[in-house]
Amino acid sequence: MTDATHTTQTVETGTGTARVSWHHAPGARLVLAVSHGAGGGIEARDLRALARVLPAHGVSVALVEQPWRVAGKKLAPAPRTLDTGWRGLWPALAEPGLPVVAGGRSAGARVACRTARELGAHAVLALSFPLHPPGRPEKSRAGELLGAGVPTLVVQGGNDPFGRPAEFPKGTYDLVEVPYGDHGFAVPKRAPLGQDEALTVITEGTAKWLSSLS
Repeated sequence: MTDATHTTQTVETGTGTARVSWHHAPGARLVLAVSHGAGGGIEARDLRALARVLPAHGVSVALVEQPWRVAGKKLAPAPRTLDTGWRGLWPALAEPGLPVVAGGRSAGARVACRTARELGAHAVLALSFPLHPPGRPEKSRAGELLGAGVPTLVVQGGNDPFGRPAEFPKGTYDLVEVPYGDHGFAVPKRAPLGQDEALTVITEGTAKWLSSLS
């Protein structure tokens, strides 16, 4: 693309061709690289809101499409394959020479947590972290979140069936709750919080946390 503030890059990884949609910040101090979940792409409302808002806060946002999604497949591969794709993308994400915050929504958040320490991520942004499968709290994935090993922010919907904020274990991470939000941060029409307001909770909470990182 020719717009200097928005460029698209393809990256070859060990699992196929990935794509990065860059939303550049003038004089950026950080890169926030965020990937999608297992059931959707970078058109997710939270990812788009972050890409729209954060460049004004000095953060370049890289929306990452994993190879399986670029290839048009509807089902995500195994976690190990997702991690391999993310590792293959990392040099392109780090190429600007700025600290990189690894992030993602749902399955993408799990990938960011699992690989953060080995890749040298500056921090982790976990959007809609799937703490457990719906209705199966005994199948906890808390170990992935708690093992990230870097500063971590969880942004979680108040009504997320994959884990409500009160279900999360104690830890050193920060947590921002999006009231009434589901796993995709959609809020019911009857909720006192509108959809735009819910997205503002996400973008403002993330911007504040990013500004606190040393």
